[in-house]
Amino acid sequence: MPLPSDTTPCPQVTPLPCRTPRRGGRRRLALVTICLAQLMVVVDGTIVNVALPSLTADLMISTADRQWVVTAYMLAFGGLLLLGGRFADRFGRKRMLMVGLTGFAFASALGGAADSLEALLAARAGQGAFGALLAPTALSLLSTAFPDPGDRRRAFGIYGAVAGGGSALGLLLGGVLTQHLTWRWCMLINVPVAALALLCAAPLPREHRVKGGRPRVDIPGAILVTGGLVTIVYGFTRAEGDGWGAAGTLALLGTGVALLLLFVLIEKRVPSPLLPLRTIMHSTRAGANLSVLLAVAGMFAVFFFLNFYLQDVKAWSPMVTGAAFLPMTGAVLIASLLAGSRLPTRVPPRVVISLSALIAAIGMVLLSRLDVTSGYGHVLAALIAIGFGMGGVLTSAIDTATHGVDPRDAGVAGATVNAAFQVGGSLGTALLNTIAASATSDYLSTRVSSPARRIDALVHGYGVASWWGAGILAAAGLVALFLINVAGPATTRQAARVDTESHHA
Repeated sequence: MPLPSDTTPCPQVTPLPCRTPRRGGRRRLALVTICLAQLMVVVDGTIVNVALPSLTADLMISTADRQWVVTAYMLAFGGLLLLGGRFADRFGRKRMLMVGLTGFAFASALGGAADSLEALLAARAGQGAFGALLAPTALSLLSTAFPDPGDRRRAFGIYGAVAGGGSALGLLLGGVLTQHLTWRWCMLINVPVAALALLCAAPLPREHRVKGGRPRVDIPGAILVTGGLVTIVYGFTRAEGDGWGAAGTLALLGTGVALLLLFVLIEKRVPSPLLPLRTIMHSTRAGANLSVLLAVAGMFAVFFFLNFYLQDVKAWSPMVTGAAFLPMTGAVLIASLLAGSRLPTRVPPRVVISLSALIAAIGMVLLSRLDVTSGYGHVLAALIAIGFGMGGVLTSAIDTATHGVDPRDAGVAGATVNAAFQVGGSLGTALLNTIAASATSDYLSTRVSSPARRIDALVHGYGVASWWGAGILAAAGLVALFLINVAGPATTRQAARVDTESHHA
């Protein structure tokens, strides 16, 4: 299905001469750099979760304010992703990758040295802002560095394993660093990782130089989409404490939606849009992005609720809690490699995504059956199912969402799918946490309160939220089944060829 044509002239680019390793070695070096950058971004979304009790005690952060340690990162990340993608396309991917790595390392160092809540939140927001530059830049580099279908599938399999397993790895690292060193190393660990990524990125060629003056950026679009996403994500966060029907929550959500609608209207008229609508007005790519958003929203509860269940209900240490997620990481790795290299040649992407979402939904149903006396075997079965399902969903959906995109839009296409991931995580955290809190309150309202009853109520709330997560994952599978029109690898290549021809006709 060809994308709508665009009247925006494609800027002429000239490769810059530089000494680089041979092509195969350069691509492997690019993959290492991309995976290190993506690993930092994904790990930082969860690494502080296990460290929150120690962190809040050290900085004397109140219970009401501790959520901002997580949401400051998510708000900055989700709100600036599209701008980061356009920067990658306009100013050069290698240049923006190195800027993002440097800024992320600097913000992480500030966070590790923070002595107050305000300083820590500023550092977390800085991490989110530079992460919003890193994530789409890395994905656009991956999309353009591996034009061969076989190499591309293998590269996306590795990338999907990093994207899917990084969140669980963040929980493990958070537990180990907090228990054996200090919570500050949950921030400082990024500095040597970023330095290594910078060393790997240095020999890579600068692939684009735009002729004809300074590249233009859609400033009104950037303000509107950033403001809209930040307002909506903040509205979801506010719903946790104020309720979905509160005037403040509804006003934030309504304002965010209005800003996004105005953004769409402006993007239709500006000559150099932040988000070329051709990249989303395509049923297959729209279905892939929506599948990512829903799937991440449905499964995010596994990190949020299991962390509290294992530490508060089962009284496990932070390190043991983090280690409990390792089997999920392994399942994500196996599924990602299968979905990236084996299945695409045999099974259409919509089938892979739908079945994977169903497997993850089964895992969430298993979590909903947890009680106070449940053993780790019950948790293990759920984690393996969720990890295997999410590895398949993320790898196939990310590949589908960015495949066949015009090279000039590779960065913004990567930003769109990453925004779907981040906004889905924000939405899922707010929605499922509100559902769990309401279910807990309802449970206690009909029973005599006691310490044991309060524990039972917490577990009941987690179970209800897990059922909702399973339903959202099932919806992700249905979206993929009905919206993604790519029948298989041959059809994907044909569609990409038709898209390319339509742009140059």
